[in-house]
Parts: sequence; C-alpha cells; structure tokens
Amino acid sequence: MKFLIATLILSILAWNGFAQETELPELGQPLKDSQVVAFAELAFTGIEKAYPNKPGHVYSNAEEVVAPEKSTPVFYGSFDWHSAVHGHWMLVRLLKKYPDTESATKIREILNRQLTAEKLSKEADFFQQSRNKSFERMYGWAWYLRLVQECHQWDDKDAKLWRENLKPLEVVLVDRIKEHLPLLQFPVRTGQHPDTGFALGQALDYARAVGDQELEELIVQRCKSFYSSDTDYPTRYEPSGYDFFSSCWNEADLMRRVLSPKEFLKWFNKYLPQLDKGESGNLLIPVEVSDVTDGKIVHLAGLDLSRGWCLQGIASVLPEEDPRKKLLSDSAKQHAAMGYRYVFSGHYEGEHWLATFAIYLHTNVGVDGKE
Repeated sequence: MKFLIATLILSILAWNGFAQETELPELGQPLKDSQVVAFAELAFTGIEKAYPNKPGHVYSNAEEVVAPEKSTPVFYGSFDWHSAVHGHWMLVRLLKKYPDTESATKIREILNRQLTAEKLSKEADFFQQSRNKSFERMYGWAWYLRLVQECHQWDDKDAKLWRENLKPLEVVLVDRIKEHLPLLQFPVRTGQHPDTGFALGQALDYARAVGDQELEELIVQRCKSFYSSDTDYPTRYEPSGYDFFSSCWNEADLMRRVLSPKEFLKWFNKYLPQLDKGESGNLLIPVEVSDVTDGKIVHLAGLDLSRGWCLQGIASVLPEEDPRKKLLSDSAKQHAAMGYRYVFSGHYEGEHWLATFAIYLHTNVGVDGKE
C-alpha cells in the first residue's frame, strides 16, 4: 500500500510540473501558441529518436537485423512505427490548424526532411516484403491513411508534395485492406491496437476524402456485417487494465459514420439501451493513471483521450433534444481534462504518443470527415 501511494504521488508530481509551467488546454477552446509549441516539441523529440525502439516486425535471417532507420527510414523513431506515423500526422495537423505558430518553420523543415520521395519509397518496399504482410495491421495502416488524408485535404504547397510522396505506401496499404477485409470473419474487439472499430473509422474517412468508392463500399458492407446486430453492449466489462481504446465507443463512433442519422439512432438505442437513464457502467467515468512510468498502465491516459473524441463524434449526430447529447458532450470534456493532465509527464512511455491523441481530440478530427 505504501508503495502504491508513493507511486501515485510521483505520478501526480510529474504531470503537475508541466501544469504549473503551461496552462493545459480546455476542450472547445483554440490552443495558445505556447501550447502548440509544447505539443510540437514532443513530436520533434520523438520522430527522429531511434532508441528505445520496439520494431514489431518479423526477421527471416540475421542479415535483416539492422538499425531501425535502415528498415523504415521515415518512421523509425517514437519507440514504434505507428507512433512515428501519427507523430508526423500531428505536426501536419498543428501546422494546418495553426499556420502562424512559432514552431511553423521548424515543423516544415522536419517534414520536408522526413517525407521525401526516396525515403517513403523505401517504406513502401519494406511493407511489400512478404514477411511484413501483417505488420502494423490495421492500427498503423489506419494512422498512415489519416496522415495521407490530412495532406490530401490541405491546399498547401509543401503538403501537396508530401501527399504525392506518400502515395507508394498508400497504394500498398489500401490494397492490403481490400485483400484483408473480405477474409476477416469477425471484428477484433479490444482496447488496444488491433481494434477493428478504430481502424475502419479512419479508413472510411480516408476513402471518402480521396474518392475511393470501392474501398468505401467494402468498409460499409463489412461494418454492417460485423456490427449491425449488436445490442445491449456489456458496459460492465470496460475498461481493462491496459486499454487506450474503448471498443464500445470505437464501434459506436464508427457506426455513426456508416449509418444515416436516423438509422444510427435506431441502432444506438438498442446498442446502449440504458444510456438515456444514465446507466453506462464505467464508460462515462474518466480514468486516473496510477503510474505514468509504466508503458502499459499509461495507456489509460490514451483511453481518456480516445473516449473523448468518440463521445464528441457520437454526440454530433444525436438530435438536439436528445438528453444523451449533453451527457456525452459533458463526459467528453471531463475525459479531455483528465487525459490532458498526463500528456506532458516527463516520461517517454507516454510522451512518445499521447500528444497525438490529445491533438486528435482537441482539433475535432473525424467528426464531419471534411478536415
């Protein structure tokens, strides 16, 4: 017990140190430039930091064991491939939303150095190797498509070049999704990387943004097959100890993209039938993190942030007179306030990725699919 109390005190001191220096964001309010700079600095630190590193792919022989930047010359930092990808996405997003930020010049310099045609071609070559067929499926794939979409929907000279350079791996990953989804017999329901609900939401936004009707139709068909008959979600089983996603909210946030507002309301009423009575288990209660230095336990900070963006998305399609709209919106703010506290902990276990989740939530990504 004494050890647990000491750990909690150290965790509180860690994130309070940042809070005393810089005002933490408030959901619904624009970021101050000092906050934009602080978020960008986390990405600067991570995306070109090769170690510590968790490769996550398969080696066929000793000759393939090389430094991370030799295998994936763009996305080798930030501890793992997917975190490097969404760290780059966050920089694009910050530059797009806050073009006059003090960090603008540095963001462009780094992205121009990283997102080159030569380097990204090598990333595509790495994925085309047969042993890497399932590498980063589908979490990393989803974040890459989000990065592509961010550039695709921005009328900016540099972004247009980055978008063009991203195409080789984009083609590989879209083909992989089209091959994989017809073979996927059941959705993956988990609070961590493999969750199908999160990945398909990102891929569907991408497909609609770039006009890939074949991909859009495939995703919609698979989503309806996977989730249309889901009723009375067992809310009492969430969260698990290492969750950074709510499979429940990911699914609902996906289905509000798939179904018309009228269809979604009918589905949602059956999916969480007690929600209008305020009965949702732990799904609306923000989670505190007991140890920001533990790479798995700190996942719960990500859970606060990802729940926040799901709740915002779902609330956006509910009728104004629906009491659940305010319930979900209020909970989103509470989750955001909790999650933001852990982003700047001073510990790489969370700092290599949590900023991305915070910016995704704070800039309202994916709610209308237009930006």
